[in-house]
Amino acid sequence: MQRGTHEALPDERNENVLVYINGEFYHRDEAKISVFDSGYLVGDGVWEGIRLHDGRFAFLDYHLDRLYEGAKAIDLDVGMTREELTGALYETVRRNGMESGVHVRLMVTRGDKKTPSQDPRLTTGGPNIVIIAEHKMPDPEIKQEGIRLFTSTVRRPPPDTLDQRLNCHSKLHEVIALVQAIRAGADEALMLDPDGAVATCNSTNFFIVRRGEVWTSTAHYCLNGITRRVVIELCKAGGIPVFERPFSLTEVYGSEEAFVTGTFGGLTPVVEVDGRTIGNGRPGELTRRLSGLYKQAVAEAAGS
Repeated sequence: MQRGTHEALPDERNENVLVYINGEFYHRDEAKISVFDSGYLVGDGVWEGIRLHDGRFAFLDYHLDRLYEGAKAIDLDVGMTREELTGALYETVRRNGMESGVHVRLMVTRGDKKTPSQDPRLTTGGPNIVIIAEHKMPDPEIKQEGIRLFTSTVRRPPPDTLDQRLNCHSKLHEVIALVQAIRAGADEALMLDPDGAVATCNSTNFFIVRRGEVWTSTAHYCLNGITRRVVIELCKAGGIPVFERPFSLTEVYGSEEAFVTGTFGGLTPVVEVDGRTIGNGRPGELTRRLSGLYKQAVAEAAGS
């Protein structure tokens, strides 16, 4: 059975969640954005995925730093201060009676256009801000069994084409990569950079373990993931050798362990890449250790 890192346990409470749209709340069935929205028309916007743990958002400052930096890079005025946006996030989960096991998608687009066009000067009014909070827990079987990756022919573009540090709404190249992986019978896609080195996965950051060392890509061709950042920090604090460096598929195939990171799933083991079994085909010891350290870091970041 093919299952990705965003596979969640079903939760019927999500049928009645309230969605924040520009300062108002709507039942999910009534939550709507104009067809003239910049995000819908041309993928013009930035977003964040954030976890709620014991009533607090984990690594919220990291997420807001990335959101506002991305908005500045594309010359998008969020229209709210960090404090106002933080208040909107907490009001959304408060209205939904949420405490833990919650994933929040915060989206900011340039706003509605007068007419379908790329031109940002044709935007009317301010940005559209949407906050969707859902009860979402990762499927534990995926962490127990791991996922299988397939290397896509779709490359991650260089910064002068579409900077992959931007967590923007333009994700079509990643979708196409994932489609290839699914068609090949894998769970998710591994993507290379323009030079053929391993970059990242379609929606998560990729790590391997070789001779007790943790390797991940240089970050020039991948999202500056929050979980990626925290894992690197945990390695350094725990005396685990960690390197951001270029490496090839040959080195992936010969690795002892591999895992991917993301806000929703945390650390997810990788047990197969392109039909090659990684290690013994089971989640590795260092991956399990880092998973435990990450859970502790989430609890500490949420103040619990």
